[in-house]
Amino acid sequence: MSSAPRVVRWSFLILGAWLVFAQTRNVFFSGIDAGPLFQRFAHDVVTAAACALCIYRAVLHRAVRFPWALIGAGVLCWTFGEIYYSTVLWTVEIVPVPSPADAGYLLMPPLVLAGLVLLMRTRTVGVPGTLRADGVTAALAIGAVSAAIFFETALDAASGDPLGVATTLAYPLFDLVLVGFVVGALAGTGWCLDRTWALLGVGVLIFWIADSFYLVQIATGVYESESWFNAGWWAGLVLMCAAAWQPAPDSDLEPPREGLRLIVMPLLFAVIGLALLIYGCFADLNVLAIALAAAAMISVMVRLILTFRENTRMLHTSRDEALTDVLTGLANRRALSRRLDRRIPRATSEAPLVLALFDLDGFKLYNDTFGHPAGDALLVRLADNLSGYLEGRGEAYRMGGDEFCALFEPGDQVSEPIVAGAAEALSELGEGFTITCSYGSIHLPLEAQDASEALRIADQRMYVQKNAGRASASRQSRDVLLRALKERNPDLSSHLHDVADLAEDVARRLALSDDEIDQVRHAAELHDVGKVAIPDDILSKPGPLDDIEWEFIRRHTLIGERIIAAAPALTRVAALVRSSHERWDGTGYPDRLAGRDIPLGSRIVAVADAFDAMVAQRPYTDPRTPDVALAELRSCAGAQFDPVVVEVFAAAWHARDRVSEPVR
Repeated sequence: MSSAPRVVRWSFLILGAWLVFAQTRNVFFSGIDAGPLFQRFAHDVVTAAACALCIYRAVLHRAVRFPWALIGAGVLCWTFGEIYYSTVLWTVEIVPVPSPADAGYLLMPPLVLAGLVLLMRTRTVGVPGTLRADGVTAALAIGAVSAAIFFETALDAASGDPLGVATTLAYPLFDLVLVGFVVGALAGTGWCLDRTWALLGVGVLIFWIADSFYLVQIATGVYESESWFNAGWWAGLVLMCAAAWQPAPDSDLEPPREGLRLIVMPLLFAVIGLALLIYGCFADLNVLAIALAAAAMISVMVRLILTFRENTRMLHTSRDEALTDVLTGLANRRALSRRLDRRIPRATSEAPLVLALFDLDGFKLYNDTFGHPAGDALLVRLADNLSGYLEGRGEAYRMGGDEFCALFEPGDQVSEPIVAGAAEALSELGEGFTITCSYGSIHLPLEAQDASEALRIADQRMYVQKNAGRASASRQSRDVLLRALKERNPDLSSHLHDVADLAEDVARRLALSDDEIDQVRHAAELHDVGKVAIPDDILSKPGPLDDIEWEFIRRHTLIGERIIAAAPALTRVAALVRSSHERWDGTGYPDRLAGRDIPLGSRIVAVADAFDAMVAQRPYTDPRTPDVALAELRSCAGAQFDPVVVEVFAAAWHARDRVSEPVR
């Protein structure tokens, strides 16, 4: 109620205080006259005030106008019935049944119930059927208890004309329905008690207890006008009205997950229904109580059926999710492995099974250029293309990332065109991008006998094709750049070739992989490509360079990196070229990297470039002998060059020199 206006909060506080004092007086000081505050009409003022506050809430808030208006109208009807009873029937020795007071009293439960139903509709969105069944079970069990205890008493005491009997029995029936609905509503939402429904539940429960004691005492003829439970009616109505001013629950809350509470409560109500049925076998129990208890047990059975169906559905869903790629909807790697395990034993050399793996080329660049959402959309399109192409031929799978798979039986057809067509389905050309794919295929069971071996071989063949394509692209890009350098400076071409040969020898002696050796050689060949942007008068200057000219020279590694990186196949080579003029002591350029932070390939190129520069003819200096150049490299080792690379270079040079010596 923290969001309610202050006047509303104070009003309910005053009403609550009056109820406490009234109950204290009725229980402990019933013979004391407490003045007009506790006269017989005082409680009518209290319930009327609570009713007004409830209707005021309905007027202020359109979203909950009808529910609270109905609840307020129900409280108002009960108040009018009580006012009539206090005014007209208070002193009557034999109260007629039915009377106008009964009309007011009996209108309250259906009106309040209608309001509760409207409120409940906003709380049951997304509630699973099992919880709804729990609510029905709870309502029926509580109704059975109420029918067994209170309805039985009212039924025994009912006498007179049919209208009077119907009126007498209407009270326990309405109470039974109202309290059953509230308990069922709370159970049907997993006992998630927000403040609104907590107050409504407590209010209805207190009202039901008071009404039940009244009916029992009326039936047994011991009721007194100032009984201890009278305040239960008033307190119950005030609490129902106070519930209207509680803050609305969070509409984004998910339904409660299964837990001990959600299984214990339906079992408890099932035990109640079962206990009543057992009791009915040994004692006289009215038909209504037996029927409600039996219905509660049927509801438990329905709950079991719903639980079984829900568990089965979740099992199917979890299986589908485990075997399906979430993004594209294709079967995933796990599904492929299962399918291969089943189909490979049935495949024969006459009716082979073809497995083809595909890896997209250019997808990373597409992702980096257009963003991951666009990349996801592209994967979905390509997956649809592959699935559509293989329809009627075989099955499409997504292995993860940008890898796909096709599994099919070629029958009388040649498999290679089918695989090539699948690769075409996984290709897309657009403005600013080109997506192709590399692939590898295998025939089963001719080339493999199990799923893991089949996937390994197909994957190996796919990457052989991919690497071959990359090498071809890198060689073509390198040849274009080298041709441009040769056209610009014919003398530079010989220097670059010599540096590349030396760098390759060192890379091999350092046990680099074949791919890394190729990158080092390409970097050595292209390390001066940035000099195409340096003026010729600086490159060919016969004397020392000044500071401004050196600044031009130092920029050539960055320019070279940008030129080389324009070819995606040479991205790693571009990084080596950028760092080819870094120094071991961290005083080089452009990033002032030091020690092992400098890429090994760049360190190799730096040594080979420096050696060739010292032994070659330059416009500004005479060439040095190889021995002098090696001595200079060793003297700069640990400062300008990597000492290990220098020693390996020296060993490679001496080995080359011995091979080149003439045989005597």
